[in-house]
Amino acid sequence: MLEVMNLYFRHLHHKADMLKGISLQAQTGKITTILGPNGSGKTTLFRCIGGLWKPRQGEVRFDGQNLLALSYEKRARILASVPQEHTFPFPYSVLDVILMGRASHVGLFSSPTSSDRGRAEEVLKELAIAPLRDKSCTRISGGEKQLVLIARALVQEGPIMMLDEPTSHLDFRHQILILRKVRELARQRELVVLMTLHDPNLAMLFSDEVVLMNEGRIVSTGNPEAVITEQNLREVYRIDVHVTNLNGYRIVYPERNA
Repeated sequence: MLEVMNLYFRHLHHKADMLKGISLQAQTGKITTILGPNGSGKTTLFRCIGGLWKPRQGEVRFDGQNLLALSYEKRARILASVPQEHTFPFPYSVLDVILMGRASHVGLFSSPTSSDRGRAEEVLKELAIAPLRDKSCTRISGGEKQLVLIARALVQEGPIMMLDEPTSHLDFRHQILILRKVRELARQRELVVLMTLHDPNLAMLFSDEVVLMNEGRIVSTGNPEAVITEQNLREVYRIDVHVTNLNGYRIVYPERNA
């Protein structure tokens, strides 16, 4: 279980905290989704958990270890991150990008071994992107790129995967395919999966737990049905919405004339 405990963060020379006492838990084999409007602190929280930004107070613990106290190399063997957006500076092949995920397992002046390459090949097959193996990452679609970044995270072989807006800039079909695959990986590999989303309907469909944030604080946390309510969404997004049941699913839709 991943535990975030009383996390506070502010930028240097800023007086106001961007994160204000964030505490949450994310369970193994489940998807915990952080939901909230722009500016609510979702990406800031991700950067603090991942060690990119240093909180001024609080801990991030996994299996008794404070991840914030670990070296980058040790943290990379525990926590893998899939960024919201990524532009490749060079036309690396898909296989080369995935092999970058083995960096924490390879010595400073060493090259990936045959075992590392074999692991990358396995993940290519697992995510059904083996035909992309030798293609340049600058010449594949947005959905394919997201799968490549997920593959890179998987070959790190860490027990925690963090995905920051994994469906951003994807069409409807690829949003569903990506989130189905993430859910499948969480179950099969018994990963702690923590992700951020903007869309409450996607959060409702694919999350085991939801953490609703606003203005650097947690508004509500629990299962999707308990958190994604009309009252909570109106409070956070400041828009009139309705939550209803349709064919066994709960969906959110806005007030048409609001």
